[in-house]
Amino acid sequence: MAITIQRPPLTLKEKLYVPAIFSGLATTLKHLVNMLLGKTHVAMQYPEEKWDSHLPSYYRGAPALVKDEHGRERCVACQLCEFICPPRAITIKPGEIAEGDKFRKVEKFPQAFDIDMIRCIYCGLCEEVCPEQAIFLQKQYAITGLSRAEMVHDKEKLYEIGGLKTGLVHKWNDKK
Repeated sequence: MAITIQRPPLTLKEKLYVPAIFSGLATTLKHLVNMLLGKTHVAMQYPEEKWDSHLPSYYRGAPALVKDEHGRERCVACQLCEFICPPRAITIKPGEIAEGDKFRKVEKFPQAFDIDMIRCIYCGLCEEVCPEQAIFLQKQYAITGLSRAEMVHDKEKLYEIGGLKTGLVHKWNDKK
């Protein structure tokens, strides 16, 4: 059985709509005056002003690879980030470390590491799953390119964006 709810009758003020129109115009006029007096900003002047100082700590920007403080690759080409990536934006081609190298225990290094920034959804799963802390989401939000090929970041570009990261790296730890 349907229940009918009676609406209260409108007053004369509500029927005319004029007070509501004037209330809206007063709000608009107040914003205009505040803008003209310089109390509020209408828009950010993008190339000169950037959001960098206003970004929250949890902001997820462009993914990038990092090296340790000695300039060595942190990535061991385990391919976990490639497998966890929902849009399949990451492509890794692992390579074998030479037989005589003292870091042979790692077994692999990334010969090729590509991230298609057009496909990337900046979810952060690659950063969370990385056992060596080799991939991080930077606070970079202005990623541009003139073609699709420019939007596929290769290993060199990813290291250029990422830079160096200090801290424990399991790959170079002798106790592991």
